[in-house]
Order: sequence, then structure tokens, then C-alpha cells
Amino acid sequence: MTTQRLVISSALLTLAIGSTYADDSTLKSLSDSELSEVQGQALMNLTYTDPSKANSSMASQNIGFYKLGMEADVELNANIKKLQLGCGGVNGAGGCDIDIDNLSLSGISDTREGRVGSSAKLTNPFVEFAIKNPNSASTRELMGFRLSAEKVLGMLTLGEENTDKPNGINSLSGYMKIKDTTGVGYTQPRTMSYADTGMKINGNVKACVLFLCPTLGFDSNNYSLNLDSASADIFINGTTVNGRRMNSVQLDGYANINQLNFSGDLNASISILLGLLKLQKKVDGNITGLKADIKVDENLGYIHKLKLNNPFSLSMQKQDIFWNGAAATAQRGWWLAVEDPIDIGNVNPSKKIDITNDVLKQVVNPISNYIQRNPPTCSILDCLFGDSLTVGNVDLPNTRVDFPLKNLQLQNQTFAPNCYGTLKFC
Repeated sequence: MTTQRLVISSALLTLAIGSTYADDSTLKSLSDSELSEVQGQALMNLTYTDPSKANSSMASQNIGFYKLGMEADVELNANIKKLQLGCGGVNGAGGCDIDIDNLSLSGISDTREGRVGSSAKLTNPFVEFAIKNPNSASTRELMGFRLSAEKVLGMLTLGEENTDKPNGINSLSGYMKIKDTTGVGYTQPRTMSYADTGMKINGNVKACVLFLCPTLGFDSNNYSLNLDSASADIFINGTTVNGRRMNSVQLDGYANINQLNFSGDLNASISILLGLLKLQKKVDGNITGLKADIKVDENLGYIHKLKLNNPFSLSMQKQDIFWNGAAATAQRGWWLAVEDPIDIGNVNPSKKIDITNDVLKQVVNPISNYIQRNPPTCSILDCLFGDSLTVGNVDLPNTRVDFPLKNLQLQNQTFAPNCYGTLKFC
């Protein structure tokens, strides 16, 4: 670990050091009654939580807690090239409880100079021990310890850079709660054809002559429609990351897909004359109102930047331990916990999102149903013999499609290195 800055700020520490060199003649003895009138604050303090006052699961196992804390602010700027803890061992061979490449902790900044010139602030850091049978010298047993602080204010970055390949977190055992977030994505243009969906498009047209507009039904298994790129407003629900040796997180939410324009060829059979009458049209229109239920299988190697303003701890325990003040039980082995919800920033995918054939299959029937209920209108000559047909707006406000996504590179997870010059990590 390369530590660039470690500062303990405490007026009491200064006073204690200064008093070491004080002249004896300036010191005065105080009686017990005079001492009782003096108020002060110790730099270090030790507290004990009896099992009866701990979490119920700890009380039932007669586990108490000893906490040695520092009443001070500690500033820290650090880079760790490789953090591996709990590899092999009780949680299984071939993996690590925590495996992170290129971890950096600094003050909150989006520039190199800002990061290198700043530090994260750890308020009231402490070390805590979980002791089984604390009141029995013969059976007393150390069950775990944790390094923590009441609050950490700073920025934690993971990995070398934000690219289309995961890097940084290889394995994580711990607890972290992610806040609700939003973003904007764009779909990749593509074609939609019968070969893609295996489904017919059925609809109606109104073929008008004079004041009469009879409805003609049609169906097509021969179409090729070009779908333009469309924007989508993304809403991701908050989620809890909680488990051992994880390498991915499951996110869910929804997206409002904005106007999706289409155009292309449609060859169809008219449902008169035994279907022998054919339509061959260049069609165009747009789809609105479409919503998508999103499920994202996100590799943790795409999470690179965490702005911290939370209690933060790193612990190791020989069994599951519910530490004082924790939001969840720390599982056996090494465990990293961020207690309060964190904001990962807007989830704006860096690349356009592919629309799969499975997604297209979910919109064919809603499109057909809409065109049956709201047929486009044309003169009978244009309907039967014209080259083009304007479908117009296909509004699908009640249509929701399942839209699974995987491993999105997120624009707002880009970060500045905690290094001067051009190095990506130092």
C-alpha cells in the first residue's frame, strides 16, 4: 500500500505532546474534588457492549464487543495495487473473499490534481473485537475484529479505467446498498422482419371511394422494417448488494422508450378474393408509449466510482457476526460493509443498447392489434395499387416488454486517476 498522506487532527493530541515539555513549575496538583470539576475529552476511549445489550442473535451466543476508538479526524490518501483477502480457506479453494485491483481512496474530485491534492476524512476511526463468553477467562474466545470509522467522507475508485471490459472488483464479500438512480440510453438501429420474429403482422386499412370507406383486413409474413435509434428514459430501483464472493449484481427497473420511427417494405394478402389480392407497400410510421421492464445482470467490474459519506468497515470473523450499528450480518471470512445507501450516479450506458429478437416478438401482436382498431386511411386506388402507405402513430401505452440487459458500461463511472502525470495507477 502506498500512503501519501496521514494526518491526525486533535487539539488534545497537541496539548498532550506540548505538556511533555512543560516546565514542572507550571504544573499544579489537584485534589479529588477539584479534579471532579474538570471536563475534558480523551484522544482514545475503550467501550464494552455486554452480550445482553448486543443484537439478539449475538446475545443468544453470549458474544460481547470491545471497541477501541480514536476521537479524531484522520485524513488518508492511499493507492493499493492489489487487495486480496481470504483467498482459499474456510470459504473454499479457488477464490478470495475480497479481490480488488487498483483501489484508490482520496478526497472527492473529478481531476487528477484534485484527487492527488486531497484526502478522504475518517471521522472517529476505531477497532472492535467480538468476544464470545467475555465474562469467563477460561472460555473467552476471539470471534472476529473489524476496522471501521463512524463516517468516511471521500471517493473510492476501483480498477484502472472505465472501459467495455470489467476491471477492478473481481470478487466482493460484503454489504452495500445502492440508491435509486436514473439515466438515458439509446437503442441500436436494426431491422425487424418475419425471419426475426416468426410472427405475422395483421391489420386493417380503410379504402375510401367517394363517401364510403370499407375496411380491408390484411396479414403479412413478408415484411422488413427499419427501426431507427430511439432514446429511453431509464429508472433503476435501489438494491442491496449482500453476499459472499460476489462478482455481479442484479439491478431492476423500467424504461420509457421514446418515439421509435420505422419504415420499410410490407407485402401482404388482402382478406378478399380468397386472399389473392396482394399489397406491396413502402410503409412508414412511429411507435410511442412503449415501456420496458429492465433487468440488468451487471458485473461488479463495471462499478468504478463510489462517493462515500457513510460508516465504512472492513472485518474478519470466524462465524457470522452482527456488529454493533451494522445494517446486516457480516458473514464468515473477510467482509467489507458500507452501511448507508450510496449514489452510483446516473446509469447512462456508454454504448447503444441492442434490441433482441425476443424483445421484437413482444411488440408484434400489440402493433397488429392497434392497426386493427385504428386502421390507416387511403383512397381505394392508393390502397390497392399505390406504392406507399403511411401507418402514422402506433400508440402502445399499455404495452410492457421484458428487456434483459447485461454488463453495461456506464458513462458516469469514469474517474480521474489518483496520480500526477499520465499514469493510470501509481
